[in-house]
Amino acid sequence: MRALRLASLALAASFALLIPTLALAEPTEIIIRVLSKDGKFVGTSMGGARVILRDADTGELLAQGVTSGGTGDTKRIMHEGGGRRATLSDDSAAKFTATLDLDAPRLIEAEVFGPLAQRQSAGRVTATHWVVPGKNITGGDGWVLELPGFMVDVLAPPAHVKLPPDTAKVDVRANVALMCGCPITPGGLWDADKLDVTALITRNGAKLTPIALKFAGETSQFAGTVPITEVGVYDVTVYAYNPANGNTGVDRTTFVVSEK
Repeated sequence: MRALRLASLALAASFALLIPTLALAEPTEIIIRVLSKDGKFVGTSMGGARVILRDADTGELLAQGVTSGGTGDTKRIMHEGGGRRATLSDDSAAKFTATLDLDAPRLIEAEVFGPLAQRQSAGRVTATHWVVPGKNITGGDGWVLELPGFMVDVLAPPAHVKLPPDTAKVDVRANVALMCGCPITPGGLWDADKLDVTALITRNGAKLTPIALKFAGETSQFAGTVPITEVGVYDVTVYAYNPANGNTGVDRTTFVVSEK
């Protein structure tokens, strides 16, 4: 009996040698930050940016969440020559952190979408990054994705408002800010005088003369007036454009000047 038991143990041991050793997964931390083009980090004040991490080859969902925290230190971020290796973030800078259990190097795709509090201006950016088990992507700023655009929010006129036929003019007003919510003022760090903010107008599909919107006296506010000479359906597209770096944002509204 004892000999039989020893033989069984020996057989089991030989089978164990034939079974390939499974790699143990290692927890690997990744920090994702979303940096507004020409601005600061997209965080809680703008609703954050949604982050989705996938395996770039298989599409497997690995983690998802929303960046949270502040916009970061203005002096640290908006430096003049801090160098390519300068760390832009501090502990206050918004981020999303995920810990992945990886058993082999994987090409990870990150997708960010935001700002979530201004969905009419939200943009989507994707990038890929190799991640090795146990090798955290947390040093410096972590993995930073730049989100281009301006947050443009047409405040007036409200969409589809109906106006009487004797309407002589319609005021157009828009709020314009960086995707991080950073303010725009004349002569400021983000200079209103250097932006092109314009309303493109059509009436019943026909193009009318564009209207330049000027700083309206309140932070990030721009305004102009559309002259009305005929009834019809007016479509207003407001864009903000920075000729220094090409950054652009757009919002749209409509109004109706009716005969009835």
